[in-house]
Amino acid sequence: MGILREGGSALDAALATAFVQIVLGGGAVTSFFGILGIVHFDATSGEVTSLNAGWNTCREEKDPLSIPGDTNPGGDGLAEMIRPSEPSGRTALVGGLLRGAEAAHKRFGRLPWVDLFAPAIELAETGFSIPPQLARYMATRQVDLARLQQTRAVFLRADGSPFSVGDWFRQPALAQTLRRIANDGADYIFKGEWASRCVAAVRADGGNMTLTDLSAYRPIWSAPTIFQQDSFELAMLGPPSEGGLAAAECLNLATAAQIPALGPWWQSAESLRRIALCCGATGGMRYESAAQLAAMFPGIDMSAEARLEKNHAERLWERLDSPDGPIHLARAGTHSDDVVAADRWGNMVSLCHSINCLIWGRTAIVVDGITIGDPASYMQAQIAAIPPGSALPNPMQLGMLLRDGQVHTAWSSMGVGLHYMTAQSLLAMMQFHLSLEEVSAMPRLLFPSSSDREQTHLRLRVVEGEFSEELLAASGLDVKRLPPEEARFSQGLWVGIGRDPTGQYCAVSPKYGNGRAVAF
Repeated sequence: MGILREGGSALDAALATAFVQIVLGGGAVTSFFGILGIVHFDATSGEVTSLNAGWNTCREEKDPLSIPGDTNPGGDGLAEMIRPSEPSGRTALVGGLLRGAEAAHKRFGRLPWVDLFAPAIELAETGFSIPPQLARYMATRQVDLARLQQTRAVFLRADGSPFSVGDWFRQPALAQTLRRIANDGADYIFKGEWASRCVAAVRADGGNMTLTDLSAYRPIWSAPTIFQQDSFELAMLGPPSEGGLAAAECLNLATAAQIPALGPWWQSAESLRRIALCCGATGGMRYESAAQLAAMFPGIDMSAEARLEKNHAERLWERLDSPDGPIHLARAGTHSDDVVAADRWGNMVSLCHSINCLIWGRTAIVVDGITIGDPASYMQAQIAAIPPGSALPNPMQLGMLLRDGQVHTAWSSMGVGLHYMTAQSLLAMMQFHLSLEEVSAMPRLLFPSSSDREQTHLRLRVVEGEFSEELLAASGLDVKRLPPEEARFSQGLWVGIGRDPTGQYCAVSPKYGNGRAVAF
């Protein structure tokens, strides 16, 4: 809140908050060498702008299909989601968070760049009490965190044991690195001393990253991905973007499945069955190659252009509702964090950032306090489909919901079930006309578990008590009920700031999350 009080813009506040989130998370689920997406609404011009700072692949990686690694995002519980594999520097990609942050700040920032880092630097320097979730991450990844000396020095005690809940956690090396970025800009990461040390660390683990990969990185300004339905317009992260495509595809699919006519899924068993099928097929990422998708959905055009069309959704729904074939579940997203902000001038920002792998990754490389994930460990087919050194489609879902040409809600989603949360939240607002507060409190489908490697069996997960037992039984679905305290990891989080025609704001953060909605 200090950034806004000091005259900062919504973009300034969102970036400063994101930097603090990375420090508080110990670089486990987000990273200063991770990825970033921003959708910005300019109140003066009325323009909605998209900035994509996703992954770039490495130029010297010539055989991406042989990159080691695997994850099981459909597994039950964190330990089950992490599959053993050999650590390899080939799983590292070039993350553009700081290049993107710098570019966005030059265009929409008001405060000096250095001021945005002050809260994060102070937190890294002085430290904080370790919360339960970070302690859980450290315990789960203890073996991986012990592999490299620089990582071990940050995340483990001198005897090699992980820190516990309530221990005081400081990150002095990260604080020093952030000072250099604040003073020297993102060039310190992409062209300076840190770049050389990053490349050396990745290559020491067998990777193919080069200094050219870092110095050539550029974020992408593009027109937002647009989806229109009745009086609503969605402006989402622009290309190259998988997240925006998946959101539009799922909303079209829900219409093809006649869910709006059936009513809310917490009131209609048939609506519940259909939204479960829609989200199962499109509520996630498509990491498969074009050839793999063609084999999974024969006769259906699965190109990016086709997936935005309503007739594609109609054909896909016919296939999903047929007893003849499997669903082919979309894969889960991986860890992230998000921020939405509005300032006194009416500008609004949706932001998402991520390490885009499971808590530090198998490699758990740390360079001067900054974590390097292993996102290539599950994106081999996507990497093989584009030229070396190119930008991968960004998996994030965030954007602006406009109604009758005016901004209605700035929103962003995160976590394993982020695609499920986006589809349900937007459908509830656009079709059932729920308020932002009602959307935050409504019953939701969680990301499903899948016990088979082919991701074809849909096992629905819900929070205990949110749906009536009669409705669940009538749906005919295979359902697992999770206690509220266990549901967050499967849930995903969707946050938003709404603005009514009089200019009044309403901000929500879900009851099951650890986020905050604040104002002054």
